[in-house]
Amino acid sequence: MKKNVKKTKKRTRKNPFVVILSLICIVAAVFLCVQLFMLNMLPLVLEVAAIIIIVVLSLILCLFYTFLAKRPISRFLSAFMILVLTVVYGAGNYYIYKTNEMFASVTNLTDQMTNTISVVTLNGSGYDSLESLNNMTIGTITSQDAEGTQKAIDDISSKITFETADYTTFEDLYYALYNDQVQGIILNETFRGIVFEMDPEANNNTTTVNQTIYYTKRETQSDTVKESVNVTSETFTILISGNDSYGGLTSNSRSDSNMLLTINPTTHTVLMTSIPRDYYQTIECVDTNSSLACPQGERDKLTHSGLYGVDTTEKTIESFLDITINYHVRVNFSSVINLVDALGGIDVYVEEGLAVDRFNADWALEGVTEGWNHLDGKRALAFARERYAYTDGDAQRVKNQQIVIQAMVDKIASPEMIARFGNFMDALSGAFETNMTSEEILSLIRYEFTFFPEWKFESYTLVGQTNSGYCATLGDYADVVFANLDSIQVAHDKIQAVIDGKSSTEVSDTIDENNIEVIDDSQNQVVQDPGYITDPYAGFDYSQDYSTDYYEDSNQYYTDGTYSEDIYYDEQYGY
Repeated sequence: MKKNVKKTKKRTRKNPFVVILSLICIVAAVFLCVQLFMLNMLPLVLEVAAIIIIVVLSLILCLFYTFLAKRPISRFLSAFMILVLTVVYGAGNYYIYKTNEMFASVTNLTDQMTNTISVVTLNGSGYDSLESLNNMTIGTITSQDAEGTQKAIDDISSKITFETADYTTFEDLYYALYNDQVQGIILNETFRGIVFEMDPEANNNTTTVNQTIYYTKRETQSDTVKESVNVTSETFTILISGNDSYGGLTSNSRSDSNMLLTINPTTHTVLMTSIPRDYYQTIECVDTNSSLACPQGERDKLTHSGLYGVDTTEKTIESFLDITINYHVRVNFSSVINLVDALGGIDVYVEEGLAVDRFNADWALEGVTEGWNHLDGKRALAFARERYAYTDGDAQRVKNQQIVIQAMVDKIASPEMIARFGNFMDALSGAFETNMTSEEILSLIRYEFTFFPEWKFESYTLVGQTNSGYCATLGDYADVVFANLDSIQVAHDKIQAVIDGKSSTEVSDTIDENNIEVIDDSQNQVVQDPGYITDPYAGFDYSQDYSTDYYEDSNQYYTDGTYSEDIYYDEQYGY
């Protein structure tokens, strides 16, 4: 008699590690969906599609492994795919987090600006500490910085006894220091570059023995956005202002580079308009709670307008070009270096006859050859700043800046960007600040992902004529670029053409080279003075290391002892 044998199914044991991994995968997927929704960077259709794919794919794999995978090979493959998805979701969460962090960093303008006031002495004078200045005389220049000077006086008065002697120009102030009329001087570090327009060796010849650091309130973002537009349907203009400093962006310095980007999202046209740094214009000041005495209505180099804040630079450009600037972006030397390096370098094409053996801004760096060149961050910055090597000088320099910007855009749009996204977001976080809102930037990104437009880049560079001009900030004469009035009109018309939906190339570039702006000499703005200050800074990186135990931010200035130029010599003063 046969016995009935009951067959029992052999239960497949689940690997506890894979079970836990499945739970982690589901949690990571949920976080990723939430972050995608909160970031709102993708077009709605792509965003919904991405969320559906993430949810469905995660559920299918986890359910398949839990209930359907019986054979070892199917369990292994499904477990492996769950692991891959978990890693991908983790990376996605990380990238979105870095993107959010970047937007917060660049659009939330700091509500404080840092002001650093130094006490400077002459090397070899025996005054190598603040205490050594006890019962001595310290020079000041209150006409340029009354508040900062008083802050420094109050600070050091608690430590030593001293007298002060006030001067009206930086040249007089340094003449007094070099000739022992004063044993130390009080200098706002914002004006450090101005000193180099007189003496490129000032950092090597002097020592900082004390620094007073204080903060001034800065206007909020809502105060600075004047002409916001719908950036996906209306033409807008952005001022890119490049400060001649390294480190952070919490203090003002000269605007070494000024470029306007006029963007028409309907015609997919981008016009780059470059302005020479030494363009001689009337300064239009904006009340930015700066402690410095902004020379409202006086003539000066455009680069000096940056000392009083990017809003002053913006208003000055709006005035002489008769245009509206909707937004601004502020960067500095460190921004360019860090961004280019984060992109893995950029490729630029150098036309015949424009090769450079060594860059004047940094002789230690290799120059560029004719044809294609791959540049890292430092070489890209040096290439963008070079002008002494070219016959056209500053005109070629601004062309190089346009080449660098377009090369960066090309690199960002390349597939290689996917692997470098995290590093690029890190670099962006501290690279620039803007008064565009996060939503406006995200709108542009969504527009790009929706239509993938082919942008047409056009460019124009304002020109002029170099001569001597009285600069209000210097309180003296210096090399400046007098504007060509035809060039200003052409720039205005090209910008207007892009706004009207046309190409800027429809506006003729033809100008009368002799139509140079004439300044009324009777107002003591321009006088042919054989003793005027030449501008040795033009190719010199003034941001050398003058660090001291008293200094708060050692990263603010860059050490570069590789470049040298003839020191300005004034027969009147003998130095």
